Amino acid sequence: MTQKRATKKTKVLLHDNISCHCTEKSVWVYGAPRSNRKTLNMKLSWLIIWAGMLLLNQVTADCNITSQTVICDESGKNLTSIPTDLLQNVTELNLKNNKITLNHNDTKILTRLSNLTELYLNENMIILLRNSSFYNLTKLVILDISNNCINTVHQAAFAGLYQLTELNLSYNRITQLDSDVFSSLKNLRVLNLHNNLLESFHIKPSLKLTTITLDGNPWNCSCSLLDLQTWLTASNVIMENENNTMCTFPNIKQKFSIKNATIQLADCETEKLTSETTIPSTYAIKHQSTVFLTALTSNITGNNGTHAEFPVLGKSWTFLVGVLGFVLSTTLLIFTAIKCPTWYQYLMSYRHRRLEENDPEMFEQEFSADMNSFPAISDTNNEDPIVIFDKTNASEPEEDGFIEDKYIDTYVTEQS
Repeated sequence: MTQKRATKKTKVLLHDNISCHCTEKSVWVYGAPRSNRKTLNMKLSWLIIWAGMLLLNQVTADCNITSQTVICDESGKNLTSIPTDLLQNVTELNLKNNKITLNHNDTKILTRLSNLTELYLNENMIILLRNSSFYNLTKLVILDISNNCINTVHQAAFAGLYQLTELNLSYNRITQLDSDVFSSLKNLRVLNLHNNLLESFHIKPSLKLTTITLDGNPWNCSCSLLDLQTWLTASNVIMENENNTMCTFPNIKQKFSIKNATIQLADCETEKLTSETTIPSTYAIKHQSTVFLTALTSNITGNNGTHAEFPVLGKSWTFLVGVLGFVLSTTLLIFTAIKCPTWYQYLMSYRHRRLEENDPEMFEQEFSADMNSFPAISDTNNEDPIVIFDKTNASEPEEDGFIEDKYIDTYVTEQS
């Protein structure tokens, strides 16, 4: 039986790692010798292995995998967020020199990397450290967040970092750190706060540091720094760059180290008493008002039914009452000045009272008084007086000018 040559040819691509050129070869498939088939199978196996390595290198191109560590370097790639395709067993992650802000999505990605022991987020664009930003990183030992723009650190920002021994927060814009920020870091030994905007720092004695860096901050060597100075003196901590960690305020202590600057305890107690006797703050005023209202509502009578004493009112209440009285009196004066003309016109419009018809005596008196003012003409032949009334309305010619009234007849009869 004759061997038939295959009508189809398969193209095998051979990849060159240096020049990336591809070559084309024709091989026998059907009816080929057994040696050629073995060669073809070997080439296909190598092709599959090479394709698998290519796909694997796309994911872990920047990771160095050893038997104990998985080190991934993603630095200097202008990343705006933490990559999501990282191996979950990564132990050291370098994200230096990117544009990561450590938002909520970045925090969720970090929670998957529970095997991390070293995390480098320096030279990024982090502004805020939120609560539980590294919560699931229980194996983390080194955390570097230096050279960012951090200005706020929440109280529970480092919660869950039970194995953390080294924390670098240098070259940021931190102005204030709560004393409980590092309370959960039981194994913290090295703390770097170099070159921030701290003026004071309250630290708890439970923090067992071996090395601390505090230079480059505008320290205020007053009573607010007394706790830190006492802790530096009492503990065995090593303060890096101690000679350069100088006071910035007040001016008379600018050449002194914060550890050796003189801060009198008596002066701090006097300042505390002075601050307590000054005008209360808004919170204090609200507190006093709450206490006063509570006394009015619930403490009017004592436990035995007797009248309980009211709390003594301070100067702030006197001032408040004076202001309220002034405002009310001024408002009343303005209201009176506006309404006074209206009231005056109202009273003047009802000054004259209308004559009642059922008052004949008053009418008779007024009529008699008015009658005396009219001119009288006496006749030489008749001594009876004749009263002449003037014509009051010229527009009515039918009237003769005389008023007929029973009082006139009575008056004339009595005179005759």
